[in-house]
Amino acid sequence: MLTLADVKKDPMVEAFIKKSNEHLGTLGYTEHGFRHLGLVAAIAKNILDRLGHPEREGELAAIAGYLHDIGNAINRQEHGLTGALLAAQILERLGMDYEEIAIVISAIGNHEEQYGQPVNNVAAALILADKSDVHRSRVRNQDPATYDIHDRVNSAVEHSFVWVNEQKRTITLELIINTDICPVMEYFEIFLSRMVLCRKAAEFLKCRFELVINGTKLL
Repeated sequence: MLTLADVKKDPMVEAFIKKSNEHLGTLGYTEHGFRHLGLVAAIAKNILDRLGHPEREGELAAIAGYLHDIGNAINRQEHGLTGALLAAQILERLGMDYEEIAIVISAIGNHEEQYGQPVNNVAAALILADKSDVHRSRVRNQDPATYDIHDRVNSAVEHSFVWVNEQKRTITLELIINTDICPVMEYFEIFLSRMVLCRKAAEFLKCRFELVINGTKLL
């Protein structure tokens, strides 16, 4: 069966990820390259593994996490949908089972808060993993004087981690935010819709989503 390691070795995947990240850099977006994709893949797999889901389902979540932003090679707008179509072609060429392809592309096509929904376990895990990656290492702009709100919020996040408690059925996003750089309210200003989607995703997995910022539970 196709694995994440197989997908990573594909030249087309590597080229599209590189170009996707370059295109978003040109547009002023935060990092969406190998660092982000590798982290999202690992978190998505860990969520399902820790909750006792089948090992193969965790591997599909990892593959979806690694490919979820590949549509940015075409355009930022609707990149979840174009990315799903690109991923379908790539995974079919690599020999993945059609039913598994359908699971992966449904996750990719549903990861954005503007139109996404946790339609299956893999999609739910991808949503939680993707939306949890807020961190200063994603900021590309080297001039704080020209930061927009996304740069400012990401640069203020010194620590980000997703905790999964299988006994309590909780999925907790823990953040440490330097409030000298930005107030906590700015995080909610740009990410509230993402947190709502994370709550839906956690509920789909029969869990409760929690947000802890600077030691205070806010959700």
